[in-house]
Amino acid sequence: MSQIDDLPPLRDVIARHELSALKSLGQNFLLDLNLTARIARAGGPLAETLIVEVGPGPGGLTRALLAEGAGKVVAIERDRRCLAALAEIAARYPGRLEVIEGDALEIDYPALVAAHGEGRPARLVANLPYNVATPLLVGWLRAEPWPAWWASATLMFQREVGERIVATVGDDHYGRLGVLAGWRTEARILFDLSPQAFSPPPKVTSSVVRLVPRATPLAVDPDALERVVAAAFGQRRKMLRQSLKGLGVAPAELLERAGIEPTRRAEEIDVAGFVRIANALTP
Repeated sequence: MSQIDDLPPLRDVIARHELSALKSLGQNFLLDLNLTARIARAGGPLAETLIVEVGPGPGGLTRALLAEGAGKVVAIERDRRCLAALAEIAARYPGRLEVIEGDALEIDYPALVAAHGEGRPARLVANLPYNVATPLLVGWLRAEPWPAWWASATLMFQREVGERIVATVGDDHYGRLGVLAGWRTEARILFDLSPQAFSPPPKVTSSVVRLVPRATPLAVDPDALERVVAAAFGQRRKMLRQSLKGLGVAPAELLERAGIEPTRRAEEIDVAGFVRIANALTP
């Protein structure tokens, strides 16, 4: 695929606007049009939807989303250098692209969807900047009220982070992200992308992960769940009777209320088990 629209090739756009990727912003520009189109299709259905994209950069994925038929794209970009290139895309697709300059970690997403969604379902599709990908995901997983404001999330992460997101009990990658993602979503890795697909090439393989919110996740206070999971995996090789000491409650009593053996380790506890411990912490 050499071209998806009549806009200039992405490499030409990057050169004309002098958009060298900044490591400080976690930028790696995805230039392969076959891959941007594949990610866009994976984020579907796109028609009659509002797509929220974080970190569009010069707009490779943005163009793919619009060319593949997204009803409207709201792109959140912190790097002012990219705004002119994104404005060119907005002019090519009148009324279908809204660019918001700002920090994605500070955006009120429900308000954004209410302002731009026109009642359409919202989907997250993004090649996330690596340096903020995990805190962004945790914020979206903790969104209140639930079900979430997003109907699905198709997001690119470093492969290692993707493996942690989809990990389940007994997996070597199982930890905080696996518990939080497994609690509120069904998550799976769709495909990988080699470093050579990016400019500049990162030192790691990337993965596209799709998360679909659970309609009725197990009831628990998100803060309590995070406290328990952080304590348990903070000393993941120790028994829970030791690793949970920092919670301010006698671990033996806490685990007895949760119905869990105190000699178990964090990596042996499934999502439901962590929920029981968190609920026992805040009865």
